[in-house]
Amino acid sequence: MKLLITGIAGFIGRNAAEHFLARGDFVVGVDSLCRKGSRESLQQIRHHPRLHFEQLDVADAEAVDQVVRQHPDLEAVLHLAGQVAVTTSVVRPREDLESNLLGTFNVLEALRKHRPQAAFINASTNKVYGGLSQIAVVERQGRYQYADRPYGISEEQPLDFCSPYGCSKGAADQYVLDYARIYGMRTVSFRQSCIYGQNQFGVTDQGWVAWFVIAAAAGRPITIHGDGKQIRDLLHVQDLIRLYELAVARMDSIKGQCFNVGGGPDNTLSLLELVAFLEDHTGQKLTLHGADWRPGDQKVFVADIRKAERLLGWKPAIRVPEGLEWLCGWVGQHLELCRKILGI
Repeated sequence: MKLLITGIAGFIGRNAAEHFLARGDFVVGVDSLCRKGSRESLQQIRHHPRLHFEQLDVADAEAVDQVVRQHPDLEAVLHLAGQVAVTTSVVRPREDLESNLLGTFNVLEALRKHRPQAAFINASTNKVYGGLSQIAVVERQGRYQYADRPYGISEEQPLDFCSPYGCSKGAADQYVLDYARIYGMRTVSFRQSCIYGQNQFGVTDQGWVAWFVIAAAAGRPITIHGDGKQIRDLLHVQDLIRLYELAVARMDSIKGQCFNVGGGPDNTLSLLELVAFLEDHTGQKLTLHGADWRPGDQKVFVADIRKAERLLGWKPAIRVPEGLEWLCGWVGQHLELCRKILGI
């Protein structure tokens, strides 16, 4: 199979590229290389014989069109490129819009013109549901939980875009679904929760799990936004890529649909629980700094992943303790690289 991966030098893109290259596929990768660590990450796979790389910004319609036109045998696209942080979107909303909404539109249009039969997977976000303030939340045993949603938030939850990031990703999400409805293209949108794993150079406003692990290993203080009791469902990147693989193989049966994708109720963790895990792992007390809640932050987000299980036979295989141990091991082996990239 030949597939296009946008944002190939990012965390998920790099892991996806390694997976599909190891499987024997041919990968066309594009990335603007503007994010810290992207050049170092790309370097690890740059010279693979089945990888063709183009440096470009997906907001450049002509450049995107040219790449797709040059590869008329594309069978799948993993659209992972984009601006990834809520805080950045608040400071630079135009950049966020161009990267997330215009970038997604450009890739969809290039495919519509040159390769409409290709399977298209869009990496969306749970932020399309907004702050979920209308959902009843209770505190139990030092963590927030939904009062009456044992399986989490399903795809039936009304959309509620909050923050420029939520608006740009949410609008892109809707374009992806509409291109299946209007043009008959084979598109799906995965509303992803907290993805973590190796090759993730996390920072405080994006990739928080990796950032906590790196900061703990480097002896750096950790900022807790809010009270630290907020809950996320964690999904290891290898489980996510396995889902991508299943979706490409079964695209005809799921096209035009959205899926909530995360660790689900069995793989939840609060910020303070991760701190406790790391203190136990390192044998040291971590330095914590408090800060205000961030715009649009959810006290709880847990994805109801039963639709993906029902239609694709998928559910997470890597439990949080195991995944965290793997991540701690990777950070330990690459701590100096993490320090260099993150400037710590």
